[in-house]
Amino acid sequence: MIRPYLPSDKPQLIELIRLNTPPYFDPSEESLFSNYLDNEREDYFVLESNGQIIGCGGINYEKGKTEAVLSWGMIHPKHHGQGLGSQLAKHRIGHLRTLKTANKLVVRTSQHTVGFYQKMGFKLLEAKENYWAPGLHLNYMEMVL
Repeated sequence: MIRPYLPSDKPQLIELIRLNTPPYFDPSEESLFSNYLDNEREDYFVLESNGQIIGCGGINYEKGKTEAVLSWGMIHPKHHGQGLGSQLAKHRIGHLRTLKTANKLVVRTSQHTVGFYQKMGFKLLEAKENYWAPGLHLNYMEMVL
């Protein structure tokens, strides 16, 4: 079940980022994620199974809501490869399409998930080595909605 984020979900989401650090996140990003949940979150969703949060991901808006950014998406490592990341991404894309304000969707991700987003229809526009942290590269990707 995918539902909107509640502030009471935060401890489980902090545990989720820890479980994905490394390789998907650098330890320094935990405090950034915590701040995001408290102060920068716009539309954010959690994926639950049997009462446990096993995934999360959000959407933020730029340029008068005509551009959207997928933000802080992750799945519990025990559930990688089960199609849950695709389910969560498709939910966020569907949410954007119902709003009918954004015409472009961006994701800023690492080299570890480029293939995943390419399968979802994103195009790689730019890559920068060691952007997030040493050995963790930025891959700037875009999808026209």
